[in-house]
Amino acid sequence: MIGRWGRLVLDPYIGMMLLVVAIAAILPAHGEGAMIAGAVADAGIVFLFFLYGARLSPRTALDGMMHWKLHIAILLSTFLLFPLMGLAIEPFARSSLPPALVTGILYLCVLPSTVQSSIAFTSIARGNIPAALGAASASNILGVFLSPLLASWLLHTQEMVLSFDVFRDIILQLLVPFIAGQLLRPWIGDWVQRSKKILGYADRGSILLIIYVAFSRGMVDGIWKKLALTDLALLIGLSVLLLTLALTITAFVGRRVMGLSTEDAIVLQFCGTKKSLASGLPMAIVLFSGPGLGMIILPLMLFHQLQLIVCAVLARHYSERVETVEGVAAKVAV
Repeated sequence: MIGRWGRLVLDPYIGMMLLVVAIAAILPAHGEGAMIAGAVADAGIVFLFFLYGARLSPRTALDGMMHWKLHIAILLSTFLLFPLMGLAIEPFARSSLPPALVTGILYLCVLPSTVQSSIAFTSIARGNIPAALGAASASNILGVFLSPLLASWLLHTQEMVLSFDVFRDIILQLLVPFIAGQLLRPWIGDWVQRSKKILGYADRGSILLIIYVAFSRGMVDGIWKKLALTDLALLIGLSVLLLTLALTITAFVGRRVMGLSTEDAIVLQFCGTKKSLASGLPMAIVLFSGPGLGMIILPLMLFHQLQLIVCAVLARHYSERVETVEGVAAKVAV
């Protein structure tokens, strides 16, 4: 267990995120450099969602979508349970944290689920992989429209601008590249699968560049001088609370209320409790025009790392439990 936690905490991607934040603190992009970095980040976002579209098999996603009760439960967890939890902790957060961090917590609560990690953890836990693929994909596609609408409902702030232009930019950056990848999949799908490792560096690099642009903006505007260590500690505590509640509620609903099979209950728990960094960062850049962007995305970054660590351990626990049951069944059969 200690070795497993060590590998998770020392994950190279987490280390790269911290390194990018440090570089932004020492060498922030400003002026023409910031414009160039922002343009490259936008191009990276388009490429990232193009890859998502090219990777997704329409037939597999369609097979997964057949479990409509499961998918409704996942969408309710993602776009209803989380916003309600955000509203519940908002009064306490506003009395204890800077406004930009409170905005970030509420923004985190309206984001869609992850795609890659939800499917990966479902696979490790021996869950229903086609259902996880369909649920995660549907969550992200619907999130293009639902997340901005929910954010405008939860956030009463001057930092957020919601208009037709916002939806246009989000659709052009996220949905259109995804559809283009789907359309070109018959010709490039095999190449994308063969180049998965190299392209994985590209999509992670896009996220790192977005983080650099956002944190550079915060450094140039002096926003980080307003963040105290006590604020960071409280933010981590609230992230732990949100994730714990979500995991507990989805586990209870899946097994006790809906009576799902173990494989489907695993999908509900993993897909219904994740928040997408890949979708959240690009949308944040479009939605929030003020100088506090870096602090607004900080809750999402912390929650993202927390969910990876906790869900990786949980997925391995489920996998070991299945292996134990299979081993006992094999002995009984003999």
